[in-house]
Amino acid sequence: MSEQITFTIDGKQCTAEKGDTIVAAAKKNGVYIPTLCDFEGLKPAATCRVCTVKVNGAPTTACSATVSQGVEIESNTEEITNIRKAVVEMMFVEGNHFCPACEKSGSCDLQALCYKYQMMVPRYDFTFPRKELDATSPKLLIEKNRCILCKRCVRSSITTNGKSLFAVAKRGNKTVIQMDKTLAADLSEEQAKEAMELCPVGAILKKETGFVTPIGQRKYDAAPIGSDIESNA
Repeated sequence: MSEQITFTIDGKQCTAEKGDTIVAAAKKNGVYIPTLCDFEGLKPAATCRVCTVKVNGAPTTACSATVSQGVEIESNTEEITNIRKAVVEMMFVEGNHFCPACEKSGSCDLQALCYKYQMMVPRYDFTFPRKELDATSPKLLIEKNRCILCKRCVRSSITTNGKSLFAVAKRGNKTVIQMDKTLAADLSEEQAKEAMELCPVGAILKKETGFVTPIGQRKYDAAPIGSDIESNA
């Protein structure tokens, strides 16, 4: 039998099951904590840091930390909001994002967070890195200019012949996501679609399916990111 615990988020009394991550516990209580790397069913990796909160005054990642009895969590504060906005801005300037020409525009989590935090002009200089596009797979392409290294694809169960399709290559600021060309050749239509839907940005795309959903009907066209959680409060 699960153990129920009580805690607070920004002063709001909340209840959850012991062992729930802070992100999951907050969601159960109608509190939205943004994240780009977290995805239901995948092991937490805390790679994006967008979900940063303070637990009893100490910064931590809400996707990997679990709730415990009586903790006080700060999420919607000016300090935390500024941290999250800074992280989003860094992701934007460290890639080559051009939203008007992106197939994921309107359904992109990074773009939606830019709107949420009212990012007009980033405080950081654009780096304009030279990144390649990998279109060697018959069914998928990886646009590395848009990749934010959330590693959802690497942590996923998308495999062929028991081997993972995606992997991390290189280190430091040269880190990239690679796709095994041999395995990619045997990828099914369902797996290709799953990979595209798993990516929070427009980095992984299924070939011959771009711009299927018209403007006005895309994921964040009608309501901002997180509104589906906050509306259940």
